[in-house]
Amino acid sequence: MRRRDFIASLGVAATWPIVARAQQQAMPVVGFLSSRSPAEAASDLSAFRRGLGQTGYFEGKNVTIEYRWAEGHYDRLPAMAAELVAGQVAAIAAVGGEPSGLAAKAVTTTIPIVCSLGGDAVKAGLVTQLNRPGGNITGVSILGAEMGPKRLELAHQLIPRPLRSRC
Repeated sequence: MRRRDFIASLGVAATWPIVARAQQQAMPVVGFLSSRSPAEAASDLSAFRRGLGQTGYFEGKNVTIEYRWAEGHYDRLPAMAAELVAGQVAAIAAVGGEPSGLAAKAVTTTIPIVCSLGGDAVKAGLVTQLNRPGGNITGVSILGAEMGPKRLELAHQLIPRPLRSRC
């Protein structure tokens, strides 16, 4: 082996760990913002972790979760949401109703926000319309009576003309 080849291979060997480390991507961080306490949000948290697992993400293995718990003190939510944004999370899960979603929406227009709430996301000011939320917010809204007309519209689209039974 010539001297020049030896020095080149030694240089490659010395820089290989640096190159390998640079190619590894950092573990993504997801923010979990809740207006409730950990005990009150246990079922939401369990479902959240289960959903992440179904998509191949496991806390501590390939994703980190930053938790913020307001424990009913809604006035804390804006600062907590700002902390998550400052920590450059990849996404924010805002649970526990409108206050969490609104706090997250107020501090970022670029980080994806996933909300869950029991009311109307449009009336709350989270999205402009349900079928195309737009912006960086999506999620689940559990509506009761407000969804009646939408369900009828969907049923009409699926079955455009009434079925008549022959008796």
